[in-house]
Amino acid sequence: MTPGPDLQQLINTIKADAGSEDELQQLAAAAATVSELTATSDQALGFFVDRARGAGKSWVEISAVLGVTKQAAHKRFADSWTARPALNRYTKRTKSVVEAAKDVARGRNNPFIGTEHLLLAFFTQPDALATKVLLAHDITEESVRAAVDAKSPAGSPADAESAERALDAENPPYTRRTAHVLQGAVGEALTLGHNYVGTEHLLLAFYRDSLGVATEILLDQGLDEKAAWAGIRVLLEELTK
Repeated sequence: MTPGPDLQQLINTIKADAGSEDELQQLAAAAATVSELTATSDQALGFFVDRARGAGKSWVEISAVLGVTKQAAHKRFADSWTARPALNRYTKRTKSVVEAAKDVARGRNNPFIGTEHLLLAFFTQPDALATKVLLAHDITEESVRAAVDAKSPAGSPADAESAERALDAENPPYTRRTAHVLQGAVGEALTLGHNYVGTEHLLLAFYRDSLGVATEILLDQGLDEKAAWAGIRVLLEELTK
């Protein structure tokens, strides 16, 4: 395992960041550094817990590896999946996709926002990297909509009013799996070394849960995680050039 910085290295870094010999300024720099390290450590751990859950590992197995009880592991990591996702790192285009997913759900008379709605919402942003990857693999809005109709039928007109009430609520009615994807996109961005969350990260986050409707559709139509990664890398390299 790659060793982290030892205590002396950490102290030296904090002193350098403080830029002063004043003890209170150094203490403030230390507090900020430790807080940032703690938050980053939690995000890193959550990233791998999400991957383990997506791979079908049970909370019993995960808690055993972490050395805590099943209840403690579940409370720490599972509850965050259903919390309102923090979208502050999302790009404007990615936020537009998330917002469009609500309109897709409304159009299908569904009182929830599922991964299938998020997948269909990509096509509202034709210049998004994720959409370009989908189209490059012949995954079109029409083919996705047909697959969604088969796996998650639209509600009846009688459901329209209840769907409207739910979707107009203050907190969007994301399903557990959708919240997982929205939060997991941040982890995918960190994996690529990006300080923003683009549609490409959202697409990759689908593969964290093999049982999600969107993931099943992507796999059925020939786009597995490896192919998605490859397509995204090509597009990012083109942008860099």
